[in-house]
Amino acid sequence: MSWSPCPEPTLGNRAACDAVETVIAPRAVDLGEMTVRRALPSVQRQMVGPFIFFDQMGPAEFLTDQGVDVRPHPHINLATLTYLLEGRIWHRDSTGADQLIEPGAVNWMRAGRGVVHSERTDDAKKATGQRLFGVQSWMALPADAEESDPAFLHHAATQTPVIEAQGVTARLIAGDAFGASSPLAVASPTLYVDAQLAAGAALPVDAGYEERAVYVLEGEIEIAGDRFARDQLLILRPGDPHAVRAVTAARVMLFGGEPMEGPRWIWWNFVSSRLERIAEAKEEWARGRFDTVPGDEAEFIPLPQAAGDPRRAVGGRSSFGRNREGTSG
Repeated sequence: MSWSPCPEPTLGNRAACDAVETVIAPRAVDLGEMTVRRALPSVQRQMVGPFIFFDQMGPAEFLTDQGVDVRPHPHINLATLTYLLEGRIWHRDSTGADQLIEPGAVNWMRAGRGVVHSERTDDAKKATGQRLFGVQSWMALPADAEESDPAFLHHAATQTPVIEAQGVTARLIAGDAFGASSPLAVASPTLYVDAQLAAGAALPVDAGYEERAVYVLEGEIEIAGDRFARDQLLILRPGDPHAVRAVTAARVMLFGGEPMEGPRWIWWNFVSSRLERIAEAKEEWARGRFDTVPGDEAEFIPLPQAAGDPRRAVGGRSSFGRNREGTSG
């Protein structure tokens, strides 16, 4: 592997010390058995690269006969990426995908012109109970890929690169970093890393991607002399290399990429560069014109009646639109 060099901030150099541009405290939503912390979109910052939605799920303890039970619901013009640290979720969608999502695996669903999926706890895990902990994110698609055919890509944990050096274990979910490349075929330049750091270890963050952020899942970290605790999203100043140092043993998600080429609209589960496309999707879902999920046709989440108006994002910065019935995407 190859860590990129990351010089320490220079005393008296203001630019070297202003490494963190924005600090975001996620909004916590209690769903009963599980708490979801939503870091993106927020009032302070709505997108980082193509990432337009970032939810931390749990950690949560599910007893027997309990679990995740998200009924079929639609998406358009975006891609979802579900990544688990603990537990598992049963994913099914209208492409015919039928996949147990497990820790370390990369699960990318490109909605394109329209997809429907459900997320549930399988019967085996309901029988035993489980601890669930993970992250679900949405990425906006480039305008010329928004109406592509829907697809689901799965890469097992054994297929994704893991880089280990100097107290850091980093799994490369998407993009290129540390001399390695993820097998995930994303739609635009995207960086996504799950990194575990021993106390005192440092994770270098080079300047190869225009927009970068660090989400602290566990422990306490330091960036350019400032300390940050868990459950915080840190937007890094663009254009310079940085280093994330672990004050205690820590786990972080490093993500970002190139911003979208133009504005995006977001409403409920729909993201698009065209406002009229949001209106079309609302009508299509209300009239039952989306494909169904094989084996999971009996239920669905209806179109919300109080989700507000679509909000606009300028360039790589979106605005918030409430997600479906109190759960993540």
